[in-house]
Amino acid sequence: MLSIQVIADVWNRHLMTMRTIEHLHMFSIALLLSIIIGVSVGVFIYMKPKTANPVINFLNIVETIPDLALIVLLLPILKLGAGPTIAACVLYSILPIARNTYTGLKNVDDQYTYVAQAIGLSPREALLKVRIPMSLPLIAGGIRIALVFCMGVVTLGGLVAAGGLGTVLQNGIQLYQKDAILVAGLWTGLLAVLLDGFAGLIEKKLHERYGTW
Repeated sequence: MLSIQVIADVWNRHLMTMRTIEHLHMFSIALLLSIIIGVSVGVFIYMKPKTANPVINFLNIVETIPDLALIVLLLPILKLGAGPTIAACVLYSILPIARNTYTGLKNVDDQYTYVAQAIGLSPREALLKVRIPMSLPLIAGGIRIALVFCMGVVTLGGLVAAGGLGTVLQNGIQLYQKDAILVAGLWTGLLAVLLDGFAGLIEKKLHERYGTW
């Protein structure tokens, strides 16, 4: 049974404050890159509808590759460390963000686009000032899915010397330290729940602001 003393001992022995910072650093970089690339891809396939199916199908294929296998495939290119972990996070997370962005832009109610045309907005201005804002609740939903993907894949980074909380889990498994496995596992899960809850609040606020059209 875990006690405060046991948790404190594991925390100090495995430098979990430093590991948590490493974990959140990789997670933040991966999520930020995923949002930038995912939204850009979603906007691109909205503007070029013929590319939508091929791009979404390709991203679906990437999604079917097991996460550990994808990290291993990236090792010869990016070497050991945070590189392959962050790259795998991004590759997994592009799909939900791009798909939700595309779906959101495509399904904005016609009444809003008619108003944009009536007041003389160009297609580009209508995209930036009407379609993207109205799509934000759905885009936020895609980002929330990507957040969970990133948190899970970053944890596997411990297998390729990326640091983070995955290192503590890996050491615990190798040395059969049940307390380390439990503390690191529970803390990683708690971080994921907290971050998902925060993302859920943002998504709710966006729904209240822009509706669900």
